[in-house]
Amino acid sequence: MATLAMPARATAAATVELTVLMPCLNEAETIETCVRKARRFLERAGVVGEVLVADNGSTDGSQALAQASGARVVQVGERGYGAALMGGVRAARGRYVIMGDADDSYDFERLDPLLERLRAGFDLVMGNRFKGGIKPGAMPFLHRWLGNPVLSLLGRLFFNIPIGDFHCGLRGFSREALLSLNLHCPGMEFASEMVVKSAVNGLRIAEAPTTLSPDGRSRAPHLKTWRDGWRHLRFLLLHSPKWLFLIPGAALIAFGLLGMVVLAPGPLALAPHLVLDVRTLVVACFALVTGTQLMVFSALGRRYAMNEGFMPPANAFRPLLAALTLERMLLGSGLVLLLGCAGTAWAIGAWAASDFGPLISGGLTRLLLVSLTAVAVALEVGASAFLASMFTLRR
Repeated sequence: MATLAMPARATAAATVELTVLMPCLNEAETIETCVRKARRFLERAGVVGEVLVADNGSTDGSQALAQASGARVVQVGERGYGAALMGGVRAARGRYVIMGDADDSYDFERLDPLLERLRAGFDLVMGNRFKGGIKPGAMPFLHRWLGNPVLSLLGRLFFNIPIGDFHCGLRGFSREALLSLNLHCPGMEFASEMVVKSAVNGLRIAEAPTTLSPDGRSRAPHLKTWRDGWRHLRFLLLHSPKWLFLIPGAALIAFGLLGMVVLAPGPLALAPHLVLDVRTLVVACFALVTGTQLMVFSALGRRYAMNEGFMPPANAFRPLLAALTLERMLLGSGLVLLLGCAGTAWAIGAWAASDFGPLISGGLTRLLLVSLTAVAVALEVGASAFLASMFTLRR
């Protein structure tokens, strides 16, 4: 009964156009309603399709209820939202898959906008609840006004993804395209992984308005606001070394270099009672060291991601990463180290010549600060060059 508009013996994977997929964990209160709505959509739209329930270990009889309502049920042993969905995608027979939660918050009778865009050639079609409408009580206050808007903004900023609802649970995709992404997050962050990796790998993405209604369950949802929100944010940051490391690092380096150039010759009076001196120079030196470390982390993250193949490097970084060989990095850091050591030695020698008098705010203190900063930066870059080369060792 799971496949519609075709003889029972003709149920071949190549002939099924659409699989409506629902992950399920103890959804006895709503699974029948969701399955029946999805079947009515397939019948009304004349789509050769199936309703597939990926059960993640329900103990309330959800499996039998889903089967009795006309769904095909597959058991997924690995626990988690993402694990259940990927198990369902692998078992799906349709060319396209539209997934949605089995809590009756999405209207499975109105899947036409998603299917139309899939047929038009888009690889991933995201539902947009903010455009389609959020009914009273359907979304918690923090999710609606903080969590979803902030995470969606970061997704657009980090990955240039043209969607406004990053975490809508109703979405459609090409089964073949999705399987090619090698998704592996077992938890709720799977929702972010799907979108991010689709964008990084150049898949065509669109969105369609969808309505969110209050779910039909009497129990609390599986989603945990702070825990799962952090998981989504963590995933976005880990897959964007540019925003996690590169941009903050570049800003700190710019501030540090500016401060050192301005203050190394002497104090700078900005106003009668505002003079920038050695203390500000110390801050600039710390900023330069910290910024260098963040830039190094960015390069290491890109190198690791490129070697492991889970995040292709941006075209702008390919020539730079190729040019950052161990020998070139060691040569550059070696020159900086020599200059730093020479300045440090000269400062110590001059200090000794003055019988090791107090180092307060004189030129000797400035030289020592700048020289020691150069030594620290050189050691950071040199050590990181060896670490980066370890990433290229063959297993």
